[in-house]
Amino acid sequence: MQKRIYLLTILLASIFIYRTVFSGETGHYINGIEGIKGATMPPTGIYYRMYNVLYQSSSLMNEDRKKLDLDFKLNVFANAHRFTWVSDYHLLGGQYALNAIIPLINTNIEIKKAGIDKSKFGLSDICLEPILLGWHGDNYDFSTAFGIFFPTGNFDKDDPSSPGKGFWTGLFSFGGTYYFDTQKTWSVSILPRYETHSKKKYVDVKPGDDFHFEWGIGKTIPSNIIWDFGLAGYCHWQVTDDTGNDVVWDKNIHDSVYGIGPEIDAVIPNLKLQIALRSVFEFNAKDRSEGNIFTFAFSKIF
Repeated sequence: MQKRIYLLTILLASIFIYRTVFSGETGHYINGIEGIKGATMPPTGIYYRMYNVLYQSSSLMNEDRKKLDLDFKLNVFANAHRFTWVSDYHLLGGQYALNAIIPLINTNIEIKKAGIDKSKFGLSDICLEPILLGWHGDNYDFSTAFGIFFPTGNFDKDDPSSPGKGFWTGLFSFGGTYYFDTQKTWSVSILPRYETHSKKKYVDVKPGDDFHFEWGIGKTIPSNIIWDFGLAGYCHWQVTDDTGNDVVWDKNIHDSVYGIGPEIDAVIPNLKLQIALRSVFEFNAKDRSEGNIFTFAFSKIF
């Protein structure tokens, strides 16, 4: 009897794992890489920004937000290279810009009780944002953008550590930063994003759309080095059902997660450099992993 119960538990867990890990219903965009003044477009120029993002989790949560006892471990390191051109041209009153993001990802996933131990490194899915518009007022900044994730990364439908997701994504972004004083030393920012996805390669599954936003509250301390201290976080929800003939899980279950943590930024004007450090802790996750994400970003202005 105990053996039957154990085998049934593993079977049910395997179904859940297939849904949350293999189905890939979560979107392309990695939450937690933007925070304080995240919706503010920088001044005219050419920018290179390198993101180093480490995500670690030992909790795989079910649809009731309860941790599954599966000896689960997930470690993901992303090294993404972002190239941005902010022009002098204006469209609809907003300053025009474009950027491209080239990510490299190393993923290690282990679920001992399901016999899963996978690890892979490689080029992930490249993102191109051909349209970015930014507006600046006396006490606010506003921006909007449209981008596309191309399925350039290697994708194996049976390997959850694949660097590519196996589908296209359209990304719509819009957000703003508000300054509470004339010196712009206190700010609050919110940057919502909406993702819509194509059907996955090799399987008849179209992941549901995702809506999420990153936010940041910061205090600026100007000196030879301009410091920003504050809090950052994000909220993420799957908002439409997964569809397709290969959807064998309950499509009415939508994943979600929230995160919050500290952030420190530094701008060194003489060197035209910016450094950002951010650590975000996830909570109240549903139908997905729950962990923490650490981001170190380095920017050079040309």
